[in-house]
Formats: sequence, C-alpha cells, structure tokens
Amino acid sequence: MIDLTDILPLTAIRLDEHVDDWREALQAVGRLLVSTGTATPRYTQAMIDNVEKNGPYIVVAPGFALAHARPDSSVLRTGMSWIRLDEPVAFGHETNDPVTLVAGLAATDASAHQNVLAALASALADPNRRNALDTATTPQQVVSILSNETGRHPVETSTSQNLLLTVCGNGLGTSLFLKNTTEQVLDAWAWTPYLSVEATDTISARGRCSEADAILTSEAIAQTLGELPIPVEVVDDFTSMSQVDAALRHIYDV
Repeated sequence: MIDLTDILPLTAIRLDEHVDDWREALQAVGRLLVSTGTATPRYTQAMIDNVEKNGPYIVVAPGFALAHARPDSSVLRTGMSWIRLDEPVAFGHETNDPVTLVAGLAATDASAHQNVLAALASALADPNRRNALDTATTPQQVVSILSNETGRHPVETSTSQNLLLTVCGNGLGTSLFLKNTTEQVLDAWAWTPYLSVEATDTISARGRCSEADAILTSEAIAQTLGELPIPVEVVDDFTSMSQVDAALRHIYDV
C-alpha cells in the first residue's frame, strides 16, 4: 500500500505560489510533477485539457482542486504535487470556488493510491486540519497535516450485489474522493455489508448502469452523462458527509 510520503516528496510542495488563473495553477502543479520525475510535460497539458473538456469537477471541496488526467505514457510513476496559492483563483465551479489549494495527481493505475486519497479527503473534511493547511509555513508541515489520519481503517469489501458508482471524467482522482466519503457515510449507517462503492469514469458508468443502484457525481459530470436509467445524484463537496448522506437518503428513501 502506497503511503503519502512515498508519492508527495517535500520538493513537490510549494507554498504561497502566485498564478493568474486556473490554467497557470495546473501548470504549476504540473511543473512539480515533471521536476520530481513523476510525469512528462505532456501530462500537464492533459490535466488542462481534462478541465476544458469536462468542466471544473476537479474542485472537489471548497477551495481545493485535485488536478489529474488519465494514466498514459506521460505518467512515469505514481506521484503527487501540492501548491498553496497566495491569492485564490476561480475555476468556474458554482459552489467550491475560489481555490487556494491545488494538488496534482499522476497515477499509473486507479487503485494503488486510494489510501492516500482517503487520507487527503479526511484532512480536507476536518476543519482544524483544513485551516492548518492554509497556514502551514513549510512543506514538512503540509505532509505532517495530511498524514495525520493515514491509519484510518479500510472499509470492508461488501459481499452484497448492491452497488453505487462514484463518477468523474477519468475514474482516477475525484471519484475516489467521493467514494471515500460515501464509504464513510455507509460505515456510519452500518450499511457497509450491504452496499459496495466503486469509482469509475463516464464511459464505464454508462455501460454499467444496469449493475448499479445509482450514480454520485458532480454537476458537470452529470450533464456529461446525460439521461440514464438510474438516479444520478449531484454532490458539490466531495468531502462533505452531510451532502453524501442527503444523496443516499434520497436514493434509498430513508
């Protein structure tokens, strides 16, 4: 299992970086991925293209964007980068703009780094740790704050055939954030033995509708998916247990 310190080196963290817009923010995290040998410059452009194609769904929580693209030959190894902006920038997200924290994620597959994203989602959902990320003065402090809950126990694999899909453009980054939060809500409900949650992309989601009870995703991705034969619930803040709780109650009428 990959640990946060394995994929987010101190040299991939910049604090109080200045950018003029969201594209420059993605270029900044992309340069760090390149400088640490995680990806080639082509991956940076792929992250920008992803937002231009699918909209600002990568802004998964208030003030935070998780930049990523599909795994391809431009990804040299799984890794992350992190910047905090000196001034917030708008990505065009209706509820989570403006953004001050941007993480860049490059992954060789969609599974090895799930525990890292779970830890990251937990940090952003905790108001005290979120505030600490806004005021950290060194890269070491950032890693310490993000690593605080990497020991959270994994959700047990469900033996039920009931299935929820969390969907993003690539099935790699933001959908894993939403998957983690959904699993936390199911844990709180004691429903984990009865439902499983899988993160996937828009293409796979369309093909798997017959297997799932519902889809949880962002407004932008919901529009991309179009009309489907199962419910599609929109979640604005992928780290908000209350929003996911409300979505699940609507799906299952509880």
